[in-house]
Amino acid sequence: MAQPARGPAPAEGPCSVSPSAPGCHPVDEKLPASRLLPAALQHIAAMYAGVVTPPLIIGQAVGLDAGGMTRLIAASLLIAGCATILQTLGLGRFAGNRLPFVNAASSAGIAPMLAIAETSTKGHQLAAIYGAVMVAGVFCLAIGPFFGRLLRFFPPLVTGVVITLIGVTLMPVPVGWAQGGDKNAADFGSMKYLALAAFTLVVILLFQRFGRGFVKQVALLLGLFIGTLAAVPFGMADFTALREAPIAALPTPFAFGTPEFHPAAILSLCLVMLVLMTESSAGMLALGEICDRPSDGRTITRGLRTDGLATLLGPVFGGFPTSAFAQNVGVVSLTRVRSRYVVAVAGGALLVLGAFPVLGAVVSLVPMPVLGGAGIVLFGSIAVSGIRTLAEAGLDDSSNIILVAVALGAGIIPLAAPTFYAGFPAWAQTVLGSGISAGALVAVLLNLFFHHLGTRPRRTAPAFDTP
Repeated sequence: MAQPARGPAPAEGPCSVSPSAPGCHPVDEKLPASRLLPAALQHIAAMYAGVVTPPLIIGQAVGLDAGGMTRLIAASLLIAGCATILQTLGLGRFAGNRLPFVNAASSAGIAPMLAIAETSTKGHQLAAIYGAVMVAGVFCLAIGPFFGRLLRFFPPLVTGVVITLIGVTLMPVPVGWAQGGDKNAADFGSMKYLALAAFTLVVILLFQRFGRGFVKQVALLLGLFIGTLAAVPFGMADFTALREAPIAALPTPFAFGTPEFHPAAILSLCLVMLVLMTESSAGMLALGEICDRPSDGRTITRGLRTDGLATLLGPVFGGFPTSAFAQNVGVVSLTRVRSRYVVAVAGGALLVLGAFPVLGAVVSLVPMPVLGGAGIVLFGSIAVSGIRTLAEAGLDDSSNIILVAVALGAGIIPLAAPTFYAGFPAWAQTVLGSGISAGALVAVLLNLFFHHLGTRPRRTAPAFDTP
């Protein structure tokens, strides 16, 4: 199969013609509004719950009132919108991978940020968190270019493992949503929630089976809409957020206090940033395969710079560590709508949702079980993309089989036994406690062991320059 041109060079010019036309890649296609807006709305629906989860959890942990929670959520939406627009459209040769890639506050940083809050003086928890987050952003900017030069250690055999693990390790999220979302609720896992999730899943499957053309592409969005309508007569759609949300609420700089810099907090979040960079790089590699535009070293470097900039500047307004959103990789894989301008529009919508919380509350009307039914399709499709990559990676070789088996096993350990690493040092728990980073680490090390150590070096090793 012919290899595409190096780097994002073909992606520099948008095109409004059919993606099958000469010189136009589907990633650069400008869709008509009738297709662009519903496709962007699907991305918003898929990411919204994940974007607001970190501020909800952290805000509750530090004791913010309703007004403070509103400002924190608005900040998270605004930073996600800015980062996503920068990522998809790019900033010259400095930042932005120019792929349909969503960036937002990552849930991977929640646990260490809660630990920082618990060990900080009351009233200074967010200040300590934001100081550590800002340093983690500088750390990402400093070492990001080195990630782009390591791609020869990420052949399809390794990336296939990582992509598969992204889908597998995310599966508990929609399962929890399907059961109601709140594990502490008395009716968590009740049949009414499971029935609504199953109904949503069936609707999506029916549209996939019998839909044609554009209807088939927006099957996920139609499932979310019909599932929400079905929830209303049974009182399972909560309109409280819509009634109480203010019309406009722009975040102000340092509204939660001046950042404070504590060495222990900084160390923990720099370790988290390494995990997020690994996951973000894996997401770019996965999306490159899905979009038929493989991510090279410069693409990875520019993508990680976007993560670093958003993580560094986000705390000024109330943001948290920023990374890739794997669920939106699943949207691209499922719908096959690969235009980066679709995701750029979704980023613009996040900006509007952050500036006008009453609009964001409309999106939040989608019940958790409805999101759960759709999420099973969404995250499962990511795992399928990984399996497809592995199928092309040469699994007829016994060493490759062992590599995949051990790496997948290492990645599933945190999912199967969440307390497995409880006795390990904190830094090891941070790295190994994420199935994605643990599996990626093992896959890279085993690839070195089987295919690099003691082997004759290749004459033409790929060179990835940093812009």
